[in-house]
Amino acid sequence: MNKLWMKPSFPAGIPTSFVVDRDGDIAFIGHPSQLDEVLPKVLNGGWCTSNKAKAADQQRTATSEPMAREKALKEPIDDRFWAAVENHDWKTALWAIEEGIALMPDDINFRLAHAHLLLHKIHDMWTGLPVMRQLVRDAIDKNSEEWMVSALNQLFHPASRPPPAERFAMGKELSKHILALNPPQGDSPKFESYPAVARYYHENGNNDRAIKLVELALTSLDGPEPIPAELKEQHLQCLLQALAKYRGGKVCYGALGAAPQNNLTKVPKRGRPRRKNRLARQFVHFPA
Repeated sequence: MNKLWMKPSFPAGIPTSFVVDRDGDIAFIGHPSQLDEVLPKVLNGGWCTSNKAKAADQQRTATSEPMAREKALKEPIDDRFWAAVENHDWKTALWAIEEGIALMPDDINFRLAHAHLLLHKIHDMWTGLPVMRQLVRDAIDKNSEEWMVSALNQLFHPASRPPPAERFAMGKELSKHILALNPPQGDSPKFESYPAVARYYHENGNNDRAIKLVELALTSLDGPEPIPAELKEQHLQCLLQALAKYRGGKVCYGALGAAPQNNLTKVPKRGRPRRKNRLARQFVHFPA
């Protein structure tokens, strides 16, 4: 099904439904939620010639085909990269990532892996520090919360780090822009970005500020935008552990509690995919 149906049709994702008409032609490719509208028209023969059908198919291919082509480019790079990681062959992993960056310079996961390999696996500070600086500059230039939070997490990775003065200077700049983009007084969700900013303030000695940011992140879990219960629980556990560490004692939130731990549980990112054939894994949590 994947080889003969999914890949050739450039589907947007799973689930995808295929409707085959009485002549044996594929009349519709799309989400199952659309079948109530589509099936009666397919049965009476009016769907394939309708303007809505043509517009739906054009929109599907316009959005899905570029994604499918990008995935096809990334898969062989992904395979070489993870094979090298399994063998702790960091130079081969680096070559794979550099090939990926040459093809897709704006892929955040390639960029994170590049910095992580140089700074934390190969320990090439001479090459890795300029890579990290460029990642920070690009994240700020894009004004992307995802990029800035990813760069900040990479910057304060618990493994080997850039020189403290430069690390804190870059951390300060990223934190400032994240808070400007998602200010404390705003209603935007804060549980994905504020833990990274709080970590910067904690390590920089401003523990009161770190505590306040984690408390704001906790409050935003019950904001106007609903999040899946499982994801909410994961974020809640991570935030409580961070708060316990920064306060230096046990904390409670409703029926849940947490005590300080030496190593904070990593805050989950939205929709982290499976490792197999994907480079979208957070490289701030790279295998040891």
